[in-house]
Amino acid sequence: MKLLHLEGETLLLQGVTKVISSSQTQAVVQCGENMVVLSGNNIEVKKLELETGEVCLEGNFSNIKLGEKREKQPLLKRIFK
Repeated sequence: MKLLHLEGETLLLQGVTKVISSSQTQAVVQCGENMVVLSGNNIEVKKLELETGEVCLEGNFSNIKLGEKREKQPLLKRIFK
């Protein structure tokens, strides 16, 4: 995954496989096995090209978190920890 800061309030992410969610305050993007959580204000997806793995986001970003994708556990295993 590459994170490129273009101009002002515009971010370009490369290596994107899926956009999990997007709102005005947060965007969650999957890059292979990793997740990127972008927080801030007025966040918008301006361009999405999954064929090339690029997403262009615009907004006032205050926080960027990188993390690994968590495997979803079966319901019974979560209940009976």
